[in-house]
Amino acid sequence: MDDILIIGAGQAGMQLAVSLRDLGFTGPITLSGSEASGPYQRPPLSKAYLSGEADVETLELRAPSFYDDKHITLRCDDAVVAVEFTGERGVATTASGARIEFAQLALTPGSEPRRLQIEGGDLDGVLYLRDLSDADELKGRWDAAANVVVIGGGFIGLEVAAAARKAGKAVTVLEAADRLIARAVSPITSEFYRQAHRRRGTDVRLDARIARLVGETAVAGVELEDGELIPADLVLIGIGVVPRSGLAEQLGLELSGGAIVVDEFARTSDPRIVAAGDAVLLPHPLGGEGRVRLESVQNAVDQAKVAAATLIGKLEPYRAVPWFWSDQADLKLQIAGLSSGFDEAVLRGNPDDEHFSVLYYRDGQLIAIDSVNDAPDYMAVRRALGQNATIPADQAPDTSRPLKSLVVPSPA
Repeated sequence: MDDILIIGAGQAGMQLAVSLRDLGFTGPITLSGSEASGPYQRPPLSKAYLSGEADVETLELRAPSFYDDKHITLRCDDAVVAVEFTGERGVATTASGARIEFAQLALTPGSEPRRLQIEGGDLDGVLYLRDLSDADELKGRWDAAANVVVIGGGFIGLEVAAAARKAGKAVTVLEAADRLIARAVSPITSEFYRQAHRRRGTDVRLDARIARLVGETAVAGVELEDGELIPADLVLIGIGVVPRSGLAEQLGLELSGGAIVVDEFARTSDPRIVAAGDAVLLPHPLGGEGRVRLESVQNAVDQAKVAAATLIGKLEPYRAVPWFWSDQADLKLQIAGLSSGFDEAVLRGNPDDEHFSVLYYRDGQLIAIDSVNDAPDYMAVRRALGQNATIPADQAPDTSRPLKSLVVPSPA
């Protein structure tokens, strides 16, 4: 039976291996990763792990014995640096010089932090947060840092800012755009989070223009273009991520914007190779136009299941409803659907109560929701999207009625 190599031992890679076994594949599976640890959860790194509420063992997606029990060969701390095919088979070469032969290939390389190219960017104390080693370095400096500056007002940056304020630190968030989390949410939700973080004592600066990071060998501050110097014992940079697509480029796969292009069955431009996870550009799962890159646990899991089915010849199109969450202090943001391209945003509830939802519509059809501390609203919309249903926009603001009671079939 064909042996399968999965390159990338994150959430998508682990799920792909598990799904192959769940689907009855009994051949050899090798799961290869570059980190010293086996597959683990990344979202808690900026939340529970940073605050000490979780440890390495609780982050593990599976116990080490699981891989032995499922006859999955897990190779850690030895990145694959080259892959080539000869006829129907391929061979991967690792950094240590090891060779891994295979018949079918899955790429789940994930992404890496976008680097800030600025004077002082290499000073000690300038950190990024993507993997466990990043989180450990941040934790090691946490107690000694009194002044924390976060560059980037996205999810990771705001989660770290919230944890820093909870720990009693002086926190400044510097965002270059005119609102927070601008790629993911509406101006209503952006403004709520700006005010909410300010209420909790964080200094939030929009349209921030950074001149340089200052310090001798360690960072001591962030200098803005107007000359203001913001003290900093620690600077966390969270300005987005970029796909790890080096191997895909080496293999001659179709890329777009650095991401690996796949179809609805997770197939790349080479029929011998599937791909899943953060590094992948896939067709809009809800039938919208164009392709999207989804950076979420949900996508990693659901797309990996599709990729596994494709590898064993069971074509099952990706149709999962995207969902995402972010915990910032006592604020839980839950998102279902994709709001890009919305032409109407309907507010349900009062943001001042820190308990509300924003429903998004395009051409009168419900396409997404942001819910803050309102799980029932979130679940109602998530289920509706999965059933190709909608909620009339003129009824959605009525908080006297549960949102789930307003769900109706979408027009044909």
